[in-house]
Amino acid sequence: QVQLVESGGGLVQPGGSLRLSCAASGSISNTYAMGWFRQAPGKQREFVARVSSGGATNYADSVKDRFTISRDNAKNTVNLQMNSLKPEDTAVYYCYANINFSNYWGQGTQVTVSS
Repeated sequence: QVQLVESGGGLVQPGGSLRLSCAASGSISNTYAMGWFRQAPGKQREFVARVSSGGATNYADSVKDRFTISRDNAKNTVNLQMNSLKPEDTAVYYCYANINFSNYWGQGTQVTVSS
């Protein structure tokens, strides 16, 4: 059994920063891609960022140059540093990981950007 647990969400003013973290635990043999999606109220879940096991990164155009994804392979963790946050970044953020060739999701953490 594999679990992903996120932390770091909260309320922040426009222009502020937050750092999300996600830790995978359980019976893990190999961890491949890890990343983040988000879902705003009334909208579909959308891709935010991804990092491969080798460190290659991809970002949605809407967050490029503002968000930075990183991972620690030894600890099976993935982080998302979010800077210059905008109200439209408000959403529930979900981490995911491809572990042992299966996809796993965290429970989600709320990020609210508001003055």
